[in-house]
Amino acid sequence: MVSFSLLFVLGVWLLQQQAALPDLAQAGWLAALLSALWIPRHALWQRIAHRALLLILALAGGFFYAGWMAQHRLADTLPYAWQGRDIALTGVVAEMPRPHELGLSFLLDVESVGTPDAHVPQHILLSTYRDDKHAALDLHAGERWQLTVRLKQPHGTSNPYNFDFEAWALERDVRAVGYVHSKGDNRRIAASVSAPSYTIQRIRESVRTHFQRTLADAPYTGVLSALAIGDQGSISPAQWQVFTRTGVNHLMSISGLHITMLAGFAFALTYGLWRRSTRLTLRLPARKAAALTGFTVALGYALLAGYGVPAQRTVYMLATVAVALWSSRNIAPSQLLAGALLIVTLLDPWAVLSPGFWLSFGAVALIFYITANRLGSNHWLAEYGRVQWAMSIGLIPLLLALFQQVSLVSPIANAFAIPLIEFVVVPLTLLGALLPFDWLLQLAHQSMGLCMSALVWLSNLPDAVWTQHAPPAWSIAVGMLGIFWILLPRGFPARWLGGLMLLPMFLIAPQAPPNGALRLYIFDVGQGLAVAAQTQNHALLYDAGPDYTGETDSGKRILVPALRGLGIAQLDSLILTHDDIDHTGGATSVLQAITTAPVISSLVPHHPLPPPASFLRRPPIPPSCVPCAIAAVAPQANHGNGMACISKYCIHRRRATHKKTSATMNAAACCASAAERIACCSPPTSKKPAKRTC
Repeated sequence: MVSFSLLFVLGVWLLQQQAALPDLAQAGWLAALLSALWIPRHALWQRIAHRALLLILALAGGFFYAGWMAQHRLADTLPYAWQGRDIALTGVVAEMPRPHELGLSFLLDVESVGTPDAHVPQHILLSTYRDDKHAALDLHAGERWQLTVRLKQPHGTSNPYNFDFEAWALERDVRAVGYVHSKGDNRRIAASVSAPSYTIQRIRESVRTHFQRTLADAPYTGVLSALAIGDQGSISPAQWQVFTRTGVNHLMSISGLHITMLAGFAFALTYGLWRRSTRLTLRLPARKAAALTGFTVALGYALLAGYGVPAQRTVYMLATVAVALWSSRNIAPSQLLAGALLIVTLLDPWAVLSPGFWLSFGAVALIFYITANRLGSNHWLAEYGRVQWAMSIGLIPLLLALFQQVSLVSPIANAFAIPLIEFVVVPLTLLGALLPFDWLLQLAHQSMGLCMSALVWLSNLPDAVWTQHAPPAWSIAVGMLGIFWILLPRGFPARWLGGLMLLPMFLIAPQAPPNGALRLYIFDVGQGLAVAAQTQNHALLYDAGPDYTGETDSGKRILVPALRGLGIAQLDSLILTHDDIDHTGGATSVLQAITTAPVISSLVPHHPLPPPASFLRRPPIPPSCVPCAIAAVAPQANHGNGMACISKYCIHRRRATHKKTSATMNAAACCASAAERIACCSPPTSKKPAKRTC
């Protein structure tokens, strides 16, 4: 069961890495494998062959199953001819609308299309906007609306080590995105649509509204909303940064820990009360009744929280436990986890694209690994410390592979955050959602405030987070093997060898360009520009892309993760060509996250961009100088001063020709000749170099 599930998931993951879907006709040979499974298994070689065929079938079955699901999902698409055109349609608001700066965003389940010959996918993501003439629509979950929309196919930026919006949309079956046209005939048709999923969403929205009305503008209202109903979008980016830097972000979602705690409480309460009644016990054993109650509570809480991957994993595992209790059987923890893994990937093959999938199952696997089938019992406090130790080091390979960073203060933060949030904040929050007592939510908010004070202090420590390059894939596999070796029971020899197996993840950095070569990264930042140039010993960033919303920019969202993953830990120079939000919007985030010196720009002296000590003000650099800058650094990379020449040559060249040319110079005026460029950027050949003409 365990090996079959692992290979099935591997097949699903391999399909998600393909550039094109396979021909499903090739899956016909799987029928031959199925028939081969019925061969006799008397001899040893027959049993080995049967086992090998079963594993091959699992791998191929996962691959072609995911391909079949993908074909069905991709078939429901928005035709290119209908992109950007007005389309009248009717649909139901499928989830809680999420507010943004200028309106709302929401998922719509399309029921009918009023525009002749138009085809619209069944699930679309829409936004509404308010302006001076039009107010944003007041939409709520479960309402049926008639809308006029303009749609396009999902499209996102494509950069290494970045969030993939198109994969996210495909995973959630969002096949078109767009906005509601304010001048269209937009009106509510029905205030409520009867369907179980819409009813759950209305309950979630009513809980969020109750929290906002009770706590008003309290700083941690969004955190409590996330703990109660899984509304992670209500947590501010600044708070997410604190949770990420301290390694407690897993507590801010409806994780398996929350659901298991609530289900365990329901199990214990039902078991304690049921066994006191002779009549009830004779009708149904107390343990079976408690198992049913615990599973029902877990399922209800998971549905209320949005039924994400961690919640699904927990529900399926608890369902297996409940079935085992009802059938009076024992199930090994490994089989329990493998069954949940198989069910999750069967229902949602795109779950393997989510970091939460790997972290959730990885964390539970570590807990089972260090607690199951161990002889003897320790004090609960010692057991808790052992689990925290396993979580602190056990998830390092996955965290480095997914995010290229690890919180160094995570063991301390989780030591007090887990008991405080699990046994104080979450129970008070859930009681405040169920009972009409405002003081419960206020007390939960105060408790969360105490926790946040300690987390903010830890987050502000200068070395709270270890950041680095993206490790090679093979080093991740070796590192995971090292983790399992370190966590072996006491008495196994040479467990310290596991620590040596972790070293390749930290020590083997991406290979820099060879001597005399230039590696150029042109980032996909949308409207704007950001180009990184890397040589063997230097790196430069030319412009920093746009600011998107005021809370997020291309530096934070794109450049910092990409540069870090590519192994560029510091910049020898940052050039900001001119004062335009599409070119300087991400500069602040880059300067805060990556050591940069010097910064060369044409910004005015009192520009709001915070300058570092090495900030140099220069005249504007025209875009036509980019070829000169790029060409200047590559031939001179071995001399160690090529990066300084990138801006130095073009700026001086522009000054020399400014009187003869317009402000927008052509490439010839900027770059002149290759001989002059090399003369400008070449290192001195004597102690007293000749005066440069540039």
